[in-house]
Amino acid sequence: MDKLKIYLDKDIDCGLIKTKKIAVIGFGSQGYGQSMNLKDSGCDVVLGLRLGGSSDVKAKDYGFKTMAIKDAVQWADIVQILIPDEVQAKVYEEEIKPYMKKGQYLMFSHGFNIHYKKIVAPDDVNVIMVAPKGPGHTVRSEYQTGRGVPSLIAVYQNPSGDAKDVALSYAAAIGAGRAGIIETTFREETETDLFGEQAVICGGVSALIKAGFDVLVEAGYSPYMAYFEVLHEMKLIVDLFFQGGLKDMRYSISNTAEYGDMTRGPKVIGEESKAAMRALLKDIQSGAFAEEFLTEMKSGCPEFNRLRKENQEHLIEKIGEEIRSSFIWGGNDKIIDRNKN
Repeated sequence: MDKLKIYLDKDIDCGLIKTKKIAVIGFGSQGYGQSMNLKDSGCDVVLGLRLGGSSDVKAKDYGFKTMAIKDAVQWADIVQILIPDEVQAKVYEEEIKPYMKKGQYLMFSHGFNIHYKKIVAPDDVNVIMVAPKGPGHTVRSEYQTGRGVPSLIAVYQNPSGDAKDVALSYAAAIGAGRAGIIETTFREETETDLFGEQAVICGGVSALIKAGFDVLVEAGYSPYMAYFEVLHEMKLIVDLFFQGGLKDMRYSISNTAEYGDMTRGPKVIGEESKAAMRALLKDIQSGAFAEEFLTEMKSGCPEFNRLRKENQEHLIEKIGEEIRSSFIWGGNDKIIDRNKN
């Protein structure tokens, strides 16, 4: 294993990005966070959007100049695509590819469409990635406090010869150089990101929380107590993970909790769970998951919508809303305001 190289602001030509015109396509979570940070860092940025749409209105409320996507592409040196994975290929073919020119930089924050070859860029266009390791709203909130979200960069095509330098400079402008930037590849970012989301940080954790909640409630315990024990306290434990790994968590908890952790945890997440994880990874590596996801999106999302409804109606969500609205920490200092960002 190669020694880890972390790039910080001091290692980067932070002024390079200010010589480029940047078109950010999309104003969702990442589009909001990245474009706001770029603007505050003194970059020349416009938003490429569906004019008159809700994102266009929000972007203008924040003082951005907006353009139709094709016009933004023709204006820009860098085109950063921050619309959902499932619509990127169609928008690229219809509104981006016909207007691209030699030497431009086509940028992504997730390698999905490039890695699975849903988007194939011309050979004379640079293809790069800057992938913050956090949601766009956190990219913004951390920047505002003087910190940053660590980011990955990758270079897929480099006809201009400076693609890595441009990626690093862009990453610094959104605040990543304050925290740390690591170089990877489109394949590695895509496959590890999908695996992490499915097996651990989203799918695995949410399924574990719901299962623990259900077991306690089915055993006759108060759903309020169950919520506190399996969901609320998760945040406190994850903060310890974040600070110092598993060892800091185990240093902080009681001996009873630590012994239970190390002796009972593997009974819940053991070889059977690892086998399931290996199967998930195989589907990601083969492209099977990507095809399943894109087919679901194209078919109108019947299963996706069913699962969303089922999860939103789970008792843990109703209990959580009641608890959060009753405590002082329930509604203050929210990172996300759906009416504004």
